[in-house]
Amino acid sequence: MIQQVTEGVSITVETFYQPEQSNPQNADYLFAYRITIENFSSMPIKLLRRHWHIIDSNSNHRQVEGEGVVGAQPILDPGEAYQYVSTANLRSDMGKMYGSYSMENLYNKKIFSVTIPEFELIAPFKMN
Repeated sequence: MIQQVTEGVSITVETFYQPEQSNPQNADYLFAYRITIENFSSMPIKLLRRHWHIIDSNSNHRQVEGEGVVGAQPILDPGEAYQYVSTANLRSDMGKMYGSYSMENLYNKKIFSVTIPEFELIAPFKMN
Protein backbone atom coordinates (compact mmCIF):
# COMPACT_ATOMS: atom_id res chain seq x y z
CA MET A 1 0.00 0.00 0.00
CA ILE A 2 1.28 3.46 -0.98
CA GLN A 3 0.18 6.69 0.73
CA GLN A 4 0.90 10.40 0.30
CA VAL A 5 -0.59 13.52 1.89
CA THR A 6 -0.82 16.82 -0.01
CA GLU A 7 -2.41 19.91 1.58
CA GLY A 8 -4.22 17.79 4.16
CA VAL A 9 -5.60 15.31 1.61
CA SER A 10 -4.37 11.72 1.88
CA ILE A 11 -4.25 9.42 -1.14
CA THR A 12 -3.76 5.69 -0.50
CA VAL A 13 -3.35 3.18 -3.32
CA GLU A 14 -3.66 -0.63 -3.38
CA THR A 15 -3.16 -2.65 -6.58
CA PHE A 16 -4.43 -6.04 -7.78
CA TYR A 17 -3.48 -8.03 -10.87
CA GLN A 18 -6.55 -9.41 -12.69
CA PRO A 19 -5.44 -12.75 -14.24
CA GLU A 20 -8.94 -13.78 -15.32
CA GLN A 21 -9.26 -10.61 -17.44
CA SER A 22 -5.69 -10.62 -18.78
CA ASN A 23 -4.36 -12.31 -21.89
CA PRO A 24 -0.54 -12.57 -21.69
CA GLN A 25 -0.34 -14.29 -25.10
CA ASN A 26 -1.67 -11.04 -26.62
CA ALA A 27 0.37 -8.77 -24.31
CA ASP A 28 -2.79 -7.65 -22.52
CA TYR A 29 -2.51 -7.30 -18.73
CA LEU A 30 -5.29 -5.86 -16.60
CA PHE A 31 -4.65 -4.33 -13.19
CA ALA A 32 -7.18 -2.97 -10.72
CA TYR A 33 -6.35 -0.28 -8.20
CA ARG A 34 -8.24 0.93 -5.14
CA ILE A 35 -7.87 4.59 -4.23
CA THR A 36 -8.83 5.96 -0.83
CA ILE A 37 -9.06 9.75 -0.55
CA GLU A 38 -9.22 11.10 3.01
CA ASN A 39 -9.80 14.74 3.89
CA PHE A 40 -7.63 15.60 6.89
CA SER A 41 -7.97 19.34 6.24
CA SER A 42 -10.38 21.72 7.99
CA MET A 43 -12.36 22.57 4.85
CA PRO A 44 -14.82 20.72 2.63
CA ILE A 45 -13.31 19.77 -0.73
CA LYS A 46 -14.59 18.57 -4.08
CA LEU A 47 -12.67 16.39 -6.53
CA LEU A 48 -12.98 18.06 -9.93
CA ARG A 49 -10.54 16.30 -12.29
CA ARG A 50 -7.96 13.53 -12.56
CA HIS A 51 -4.71 13.36 -14.54
CA TRP A 52 -2.91 10.01 -14.82
CA HIS A 53 0.44 8.94 -16.28
CA ILE A 54 0.46 5.22 -17.14
CA ILE A 55 3.79 3.65 -18.13
CA ASP A 56 4.52 0.02 -18.96
CA SER A 57 7.90 -1.74 -19.00
CA ASN A 58 8.05 -1.34 -22.81
CA SER A 59 8.31 2.44 -22.18
CA ASN A 60 4.81 3.04 -23.54
CA HIS A 61 3.58 6.20 -21.81
CA ARG A 62 0.02 7.42 -22.02
CA GLN A 63 -1.91 10.07 -20.17
CA VAL A 64 -5.54 10.01 -19.11
CA GLU A 65 -7.31 13.17 -18.07
CA GLY A 66 -10.92 13.94 -17.34
CA GLU A 67 -13.64 15.01 -14.96
CA GLY A 68 -13.98 13.27 -11.62
CA VAL A 69 -13.32 9.60 -10.96
CA VAL A 70 -15.48 6.64 -12.07
CA GLY A 71 -18.28 9.02 -13.02
CA ALA A 72 -18.30 10.94 -9.72
CA GLN A 73 -17.04 14.25 -8.37
CA PRO A 74 -17.14 13.45 -4.66
CA ILE A 75 -17.40 16.11 -1.96
CA LEU A 76 -15.56 15.30 1.26
CA ASP A 77 -16.17 17.19 4.48
CA PRO A 78 -13.31 17.33 7.00
CA GLY A 79 -12.64 13.82 8.33
CA GLU A 80 -14.51 12.06 5.52
CA ALA A 81 -13.12 9.49 3.08
CA TYR A 82 -14.06 8.34 -0.42
CA GLN A 83 -12.96 5.09 -1.99
CA TYR A 84 -13.21 3.78 -5.54
CA VAL A 85 -11.81 0.99 -7.71
CA SER A 86 -10.73 1.37 -11.31
CA THR A 87 -8.57 -0.49 -13.82
CA ALA A 88 -5.65 0.01 -16.18
CA ASN A 89 -4.56 -2.12 -19.13
CA LEU A 90 -0.86 -2.53 -19.84
CA ARG A 91 0.93 -4.06 -22.81
CA SER A 92 3.50 -5.65 -20.46
CA ASP A 93 3.38 -7.55 -17.17
CA MET A 94 4.70 -4.61 -15.18
CA GLY A 95 4.47 -0.86 -15.15
CA LYS A 96 3.62 2.11 -12.98
CA MET A 97 1.11 4.91 -12.58
CA TYR A 98 1.11 8.32 -10.94
CA GLY A 99 -0.80 11.54 -11.30
CA SER A 100 -2.84 14.23 -9.62
CA TYR A 101 -6.34 15.31 -8.71
CA SER A 102 -7.62 18.85 -9.10
CA MET A 103 -9.59 19.70 -5.97
CA GLU A 104 -11.68 22.70 -5.02
CA ASN A 105 -11.73 24.22 -1.55
CA LEU A 106 -15.48 24.76 -1.14
CA TYR A 107 -15.01 27.60 1.39
CA ASN A 108 -12.97 29.95 -0.79
CA LYS A 109 -13.46 28.27 -4.24
CA LYS A 110 -9.70 27.96 -4.79
CA ILE A 111 -8.47 25.07 -6.93
CA PHE A 112 -5.47 23.07 -5.71
CA SER A 113 -3.59 19.98 -6.85
CA VAL A 114 -3.25 16.75 -4.85
CA THR A 115 -0.50 14.29 -5.78
CA ILE A 116 -1.37 10.69 -6.54
CA PRO A 117 1.82 8.87 -5.49
CA GLU A 118 3.63 6.66 -7.98
CA PHE A 119 2.73 3.00 -7.61
CA GLU A 120 3.83 -0.17 -9.38
CA LEU A 121 1.66 -2.59 -11.32
CA ILE A 122 3.37 -5.99 -11.33
CA ALA A 123 1.87 -9.35 -12.26
CA PRO A 124 2.53 -11.77 -9.34
CA PHE A 125 4.31 -14.33 -11.54
CA LYS A 126 6.89 -11.63 -12.37
CA MET A 127 7.95 -11.47 -8.71
CA ASN A 128 9.09 -15.13 -8.58
